[in-house]
Amino acid sequence: MSPKKKSVSTWFSEYAVVIIFLAITVAAISPSKLSINYIIQEVITRLGRNSFLVIALLLPIYAGMGINFAMALGAMAGQIGLIFAVDWSVAGWQGLVFAFLVGLPIAILLGWVSGKVMNRAKGREMVTGYILAFFINGIYQFFVLYLMGSVIPIRNAAILLSRGYGIRNTLNLESVRQSLDTILKVNIGPFSVPVVTFIVIALLCVFIVWFRKTKLGQDMRAVGQDMTVADAAGIPVEKTRIVAIIISTVLACAGQIIFLQNMGNLATYNAHDQTSFFAAAAILVGGASVTHASIPNVFIGVVLLHAMFIVSPLAGQNLFGSAMIGEYFRQFIGYGVIAISLVLYAWKTRKAADNARSGLRGGASANGSLGANGKPALGDKNGKSNGESKGGRA
Repeated sequence: MSPKKKSVSTWFSEYAVVIIFLAITVAAISPSKLSINYIIQEVITRLGRNSFLVIALLLPIYAGMGINFAMALGAMAGQIGLIFAVDWSVAGWQGLVFAFLVGLPIAILLGWVSGKVMNRAKGREMVTGYILAFFINGIYQFFVLYLMGSVIPIRNAAILLSRGYGIRNTLNLESVRQSLDTILKVNIGPFSVPVVTFIVIALLCVFIVWFRKTKLGQDMRAVGQDMTVADAAGIPVEKTRIVAIIISTVLACAGQIIFLQNMGNLATYNAHDQTSFFAAAAILVGGASVTHASIPNVFIGVVLLHAMFIVSPLAGQNLFGSAMIGEYFRQFIGYGVIAISLVLYAWKTRKAADNARSGLRGGASANGSLGANGKPALGDKNGKSNGESKGGRA
């Protein structure tokens, strides 16, 4: 294969998911019959709503732990904080700060537990995180459904179930609804931009860039590249991995609060279920992999994924007479992009291992034909073997 063809094929394999999503989204715009202005406004809203959560996935990827599906633990911590904010009637952006302060110690504890568990499952962190989220979800359900109102006092009876304990299935967040988004909104032409929300996201991006340059950030990158070499260099591998997960979990806590204040309501028992799933789908759609990711991958992925989410239901309605087809397609695409990314990662890993083995075999063959001094072994001056020399004389 020529170098040019090889480079084209390598580029396509790296950005296959991005290209596929872009093609699907562009193709679905026309049958959806939505105006471009509406689509852009919705993308701006969802960019502010979801970007913080997706950025929370970056540090574990840098540390070589793949997609942190256990970020749902941080989302649960944020939801507990919002429940107490509503119960204690702390409204506005102060309510969001209060919710984060309540959820912060919970997120740190859950992140530490998650990091310790993942250190026992090196190489299988993603599936471990996914199952761990199910386990902690059971504890969260017990805490919210049985302990709140019975053991943990709840002053606001309006948020309790009729039996007197347990939080209602849906919680109205009217007191903090869009309190961050509406601090400062700027209208640019027909579009409304929540400036403060984007400032918070920009500050997080600056933090990520700065953090990568610190000693701890460099240690994470070293651990992500090779744990054995990092350990030999004196880097505390397991501690560094735990710190990466703790920071990711804390960021997921804040991200879930930002997400829910934009939505304006909280599905108490399942709002966190799809948090890690859609965040993972977004960053992978943006061209990231389970080993490499960057801030541009986050924003490209959020824009492409949610543009497709906006147009697909109406495209399904207009093409097939059922909006549910678009919903099913949305779920199919979300799971499919994760599957494609994992398959591509496995294929690249196997290909790299095969190339490494081939290189070792080639080196061994070359070395086997040479003597200790780098000269032809066991032969005459022309490099012939002793048997060949004898056979020639015979």
